[in-house]
Amino acid sequence: MEGKPKVWKMLLISWLFVYPVVNILFMVLFPIIQEFHPLLRTLIFTGILVPLMGVSIPFLHKKCWNWIIR
Repeated sequence: MEGKPKVWKMLLISWLFVYPVVNILFMVLFPIIQEFHPLLRTLIFTGILVPLMGVSIPFLHKKCWNWIIR
C-alpha cells in the first residue's frame, strides 16, 4: 500500500528547485531588464519562472516519489 505523501517533503523539493532558479534568473535577466518598468520586469521574470515550475516540479516530485511517501 502506498503511503500518504508528506507535504513538507514536496515543499522542500519545490523550494530546492525554485531557489536556485530564481537566483540564476536574477543574475542573468536583471542586467538586461533593469531599465524596464518594475511591472514589466515582474511579467518577464514570472513568464519564465512559472512555466519552468509547471514542467519541472511535477517531474521532480515523480522522480522523488518513493522518498516523499516514506
